[in-house]
Amino acid sequence: MKTGVSSARANAATIVALTEVDPADRSEQTAAGGDNAAQMQRARAFAEPLLAGQPLDTGEDALEHADGVAHILEDIGAAPSMRAAAYLVYAGDYLQKPEEVVSKAFGPSHASLVMHTRKLVQIQRAAREAQFDGEPRGAEQRAKQTERVRKMLLAFSRDLRVVLLRLASRLQTLRYFAAHKQPCPQALAQESLQVFAPLANRLGIWQIKWELEDLSFRFLQPAQYKTVARLLDETRIEREQHVEAFRQQLAERLHAHGIEAQVQGRPKHLYSIWKKMQGKGLDFDRVLDVRALRVIVSDVPACYAALGLVHELWTPVADEFDDYIARPKPNGYQSLHTVVLDDAAQPVEVQIRTQAMHDHAEHGVAAHWAYKEAGAKGYAGAVAADSDFDMQLAEARKSVLRQLLAWERDFVGQEQAPDAPAANDAGATFDDRIYVFTPQAAVVELTAGATPIDFAYAVHTDLGHRCRGAKVDGAMVPLNTSLKNGQTVEVTSVKEGGPSMDWLNADLGYLQSPRSKAKVRAWFNARAQAETIARGRESVEKLLQRIGKTAVKLDDLAAQLGFRQADALFEVVGKDEFSLRTIETLLKPPEPLPTVDEVIALRKARPDGESPKGGVLVVGVESLLTTLSRCCRPAPPDAIGGYVTRGKGVAIHRSGCSNFRQMTQRSPERVISVAWGVPRAGKEALYPVDVVVEAADRQGLLRDISEAFSKDKMNVTGVKTQSVRDGSGGTAFMTFTVEVADAAKLAQVLRVVGQVGGVRAVRRK
Repeated sequence: MKTGVSSARANAATIVALTEVDPADRSEQTAAGGDNAAQMQRARAFAEPLLAGQPLDTGEDALEHADGVAHILEDIGAAPSMRAAAYLVYAGDYLQKPEEVVSKAFGPSHASLVMHTRKLVQIQRAAREAQFDGEPRGAEQRAKQTERVRKMLLAFSRDLRVVLLRLASRLQTLRYFAAHKQPCPQALAQESLQVFAPLANRLGIWQIKWELEDLSFRFLQPAQYKTVARLLDETRIEREQHVEAFRQQLAERLHAHGIEAQVQGRPKHLYSIWKKMQGKGLDFDRVLDVRALRVIVSDVPACYAALGLVHELWTPVADEFDDYIARPKPNGYQSLHTVVLDDAAQPVEVQIRTQAMHDHAEHGVAAHWAYKEAGAKGYAGAVAADSDFDMQLAEARKSVLRQLLAWERDFVGQEQAPDAPAANDAGATFDDRIYVFTPQAAVVELTAGATPIDFAYAVHTDLGHRCRGAKVDGAMVPLNTSLKNGQTVEVTSVKEGGPSMDWLNADLGYLQSPRSKAKVRAWFNARAQAETIARGRESVEKLLQRIGKTAVKLDDLAAQLGFRQADALFEVVGKDEFSLRTIETLLKPPEPLPTVDEVIALRKARPDGESPKGGVLVVGVESLLTTLSRCCRPAPPDAIGGYVTRGKGVAIHRSGCSNFRQMTQRSPERVISVAWGVPRAGKEALYPVDVVVEAADRQGLLRDISEAFSKDKMNVTGVKTQSVRDGSGGTAFMTFTVEVADAAKLAQVLRVVGQVGGVRAVRRK
């Protein structure tokens, strides 16, 4: 028969997929002439000069701490490469570029582990005192704590080795305080009991879980700890004699009935004994699992055969039987638990399980995550689903991550228990997020209610644009299906294409994430911008052909007009926000200033007391011919300026008009002061103004917007429309020319138009 220690050591190969390096790293090591064991020695030699004599924030010697972590990992069956990582993670604190240095010396696998673990340690160090200060925690503090746990989860999901490394590190720290008989900081002990021990429990790593709980119990409640320990010690000799006699008798009976089994005494767990005493109000003598045995057999039928024999030999205690083989615990734990009365009428707990169940009970989900032939494929979750075996690895990895998600939910529930109203605020930190898997078992964080399209955009923007279908847990689903925690999502995409305008329709529910919506809008905006630029380029090139200036470089032309590049010029031209006449004027020879006779020739006689046509007065000069510029459509009470043209009088522009600014810079001597005059008696002057509307294209859109103008008694004198379509919808860009007496009154009309269904933006041009 094997001993419990040898069994645990023999199981080291079963978690190699969790702790092994990847194939690239292995090839580097082989080329260097070293195997995994040699690599661990090399890692320690690398770290020793950096760590020796360096104190951690807990007061531990850094090298001694790394040695202790490596020994704990060895005890739970971790591979040498994983134990090597224990040294490299702590050495990273004393390197200028730790990821780069470790990657060159030991490969990218260990560099990734160093990066994720160091970030997680920094989060914990920064938050520990604020989160576990011994005072009642309010909603804000609970929210910070749950946020920290979420970050821990994400770090664990990116590299599962971080789980074991952090658990082993925390256990070594508690061992240090116990061995040196120093008081452990309450914040650290509380965190160990509230966060790390439940995590080890969820993953079923009992060896670490029990010791974390016992040591935390020792530091947090020393009086109760000593009481339970003293009760155990006072009856130790007599109890151990009874247990040994029971063990020998059971082993002999099993052998006599042809059941090959290993019968062991089970370790005593002080914290669980105390919790049972407190929770059930029991005296120490009534705690039934103080005397306990473990029976390890070959297969499941042998488990039930052994159970039948135990119940035949001794009287079972009522209501103390649990069949965790038929109904495993959420973390995968399986065993038969029963309590019987021995010959002295003392209760004895008997646990019966197979060797595989025992391995899982000792090492948790890490023990069955992948088989030893998985080799380095399973490292850090880098699992590709290219074969049936790889699919099995991916499913096994997802089972581990689902336990991490369950641990997260357990923690939030624990946080909410003491103070439900405030805890609801803290719980919202998690309620607005879900975690789903890719087919390769990578974790993707999404907002609650997210759809497969949100998932696709979270993975990659281009995948989101090309998404056309999705499978959730292997079944085809509509693209507006709400995803749930722990599901596996696979996206079907096309080689080329873009999103649908329907995705932005909130009523259809295709997108829930603001980030996804922004990416879809950006795609349509970029497409509309490209078409606008193409239209502007075409207009500019036609102008250059007409005036015989095709040799002009477009970038140089744009620079002369004050634009950074040609596309910026084409965009404003395509939007009709920049007059081609400005370009033509720039490229033509400069015109001579008008003579006095020419200026006088522009005067027009008018009856006394009347304003000039257009309601504009030229300051300091009698009536001159004036024209309202079409590029900016000025109207009272806009600030305006005048520009003397040749043969067409004074062109009136808004002061902020880009064309007016360009002409002012080139020919400041042509600029004259102008002002709005008083309209002619009995006649209200009307001025054309352009209104630009962007809306989701639909049937009846033009009619609805026109009706909005007519309700405010505004005359529409012209409409220009353009639609950008993708096959299932589109965006309409419209320019309405309306007549107003006062541009200040236009704001009310714009608000009315903005309320028309589908309108996204409306503004004066």
